[in-house]
Amino acid sequence: MGASPGAWFNRHWAIGLMVLVAIVLIGAMSVVLPPGIDWRDTFRPAARELFFGRNPYKIVGFYYPTWSLLPLIPLAVLPEQVGRAVLLAISMFAFGFTAYRLGARPVALSAFMLSPPVIHCLLNANIDWMPLVGFVLPPQIGLFLVVIKPQVGSAVALFWFVQAWRKGGLWEVVRVFGPATAGLLLSFAVFGLWPLRFERTLGFWWNASLWPASIPVGLALLVAAIRKRKAEYAMAAAPCLSPYVLLHSWAGALVSIVSLEVETLSAVVGLWILVVIRMVS
Repeated sequence: MGASPGAWFNRHWAIGLMVLVAIVLIGAMSVVLPPGIDWRDTFRPAARELFFGRNPYKIVGFYYPTWSLLPLIPLAVLPEQVGRAVLLAISMFAFGFTAYRLGARPVALSAFMLSPPVIHCLLNANIDWMPLVGFVLPPQIGLFLVVIKPQVGSAVALFWFVQAWRKGGLWEVVRVFGPATAGLLLSFAVFGLWPLRFERTLGFWWNASLWPASIPVGLALLVAAIRKRKAEYAMAAAPCLSPYVLLHSWAGALVSIVSLEVETLSAVVGLWILVVIRMVS
């Protein structure tokens, strides 16, 4: 038997109410939120260029895989602040989803969402949530996301390479890495070798990398990931091995410990102490 008319009405009424609440919240956020500098200057212009069939890599500061723009195109055709508000909602959901899938309980999940890297990403309207979501997807799919930001996902990609080799040798490596590799090659064929356009970012004052002092820590974490077959160590390794890491990209390292409540709280408190010290110094 099908659902009764009353049950059908109640279900659709609830869905309609949720949609209405979401529209109201997004409308309110579009008014009160400050402009997201990365959305305004980089991702929205690049997504609009791709939408209109032009080269997104002519936008200064955009040097990410082309497919990183695909989920942003629907937001880019909206008014700037409306798209920024929707992006904030998607980002919050993505951060929370990743932490939940990695075992975060309510206290650790709340601490992670209120941590400086996550808040920094939300305020700047960046896309570090994309590689984080990739962490909890099957490698063949997740690779498309973790390669978007090598400073966040490169060590996880290397971990998946070793795991694929262990499982089935060369054939398994090709099966897992083939789709993302083909995507990159296609992007190069259409738009040129866009990674060569990277700016010299090491001297930027907002660079929050600990490189090269962090290299030993990164290598130790990567080796631990491979030996113990635990991807969480690789999540923490990537920022330590990168010479350019913004504060919000450290969310990838922080999410690696969200299953540990006390450790997550300690890390978040430490990060806020660091922020306060930087603010007063």
